[in-house]
Amino acid sequence: MAERKPIESWLTDMDGVLIHEGVPIPGADAFVKRLRESGKPFLVLTNNSIYTARDLQARLNRMGLEVPVENIWTSALATAKFLDDQRPGGTAYVIGEAGLTTALHDIGYVLTDHDPDYVVLGETRTYSFEAMTKAVRLINNGARFICTNPDETGPSTEGPLPATGAVAALITKATGKQPYFAGKPNPLMMRTGLNAIGAHSESSAMIGDRMDTDVLAGLEAGMKTFLVLTGLTGRADIDRYPFRPSQVVNSIADLVELV
Repeated sequence: MAERKPIESWLTDMDGVLIHEGVPIPGADAFVKRLRESGKPFLVLTNNSIYTARDLQARLNRMGLEVPVENIWTSALATAKFLDDQRPGGTAYVIGEAGLTTALHDIGYVLTDHDPDYVVLGETRTYSFEAMTKAVRLINNGARFICTNPDETGPSTEGPLPATGAVAALITKATGKQPYFAGKPNPLMMRTGLNAIGAHSESSAMIGDRMDTDVLAGLEAGMKTFLVLTGLTGRADIDRYPFRPSQVVNSIADLVELV
C-alpha cells in the first residue's frame, strides 16, 4: 500500500470533537491554537444547517475557540454551492433556519413557494406540519428535493431530537421521491470544503466522532481519517461498520502534536 503524504491540511467536525453540549472538549483550544499558528489550511465542519458561519464563529469564540469565519464550513454552505453549480439564480422553497436561508440568499436564490425549482430541507427546531405538507405538494408538482444532511437525530440536553434525515424520510414516504443529501457523508461536502481552502485530499485529514458521516465522508473523499471517542461512537461500535478509520484516538487532545 502506497504511503500517504504528510498531513498539510485538516478538516474537523465540531460537535463531539471540539465541543460537547456547549462546552469545549479538553484539548480543543490547544488544537485550534496549534492549527492557527501552523498556517496550515483547516476547516471546522458541521452538518447542522441552523446557524450561519458567523453565528458559529461567535459561539466558538465565547468558548475560547478562535476560529475565523472563513474556516467554518456547514452543510448549508455546501448545499448552496451545489445549487449554485447546478442551477445558478434558481428558486427554492426552504424549510430551515437562518444558516440555510442566508446561504441561499448569498448565491442569489429567490425563496418562494410558487413553483420553485427546488424544495430544500434543512435543520430546524420548529418543523411544522403545514410546511411539510407544502413541501410534499411542491415535490409532487415537479420541484426537485434537496436536503442539507441525512442525520436522523440531533443532540440536545434532554436527549435526541428528530433531525433532517427523519423529516426527509417522512416527505419521501409521502412523495416517493428520494432527496439528494449535500452534507456528510457525501464527499461533495468535503471536496467543496477542500477547494475553498485550496487543499488536496491526499495530504488532508478528517477528524470526526461518527463513523457513518465523518469517517465515511473522509474515506470517500480520499483523506486520512481520525475517529475520536468523545462523541457518538464508542470503541465497541467500530466493528459494526464494514470500513475503519485510519486511526482511533481518545480525543482531540491526542492530535495536537500531529499538527
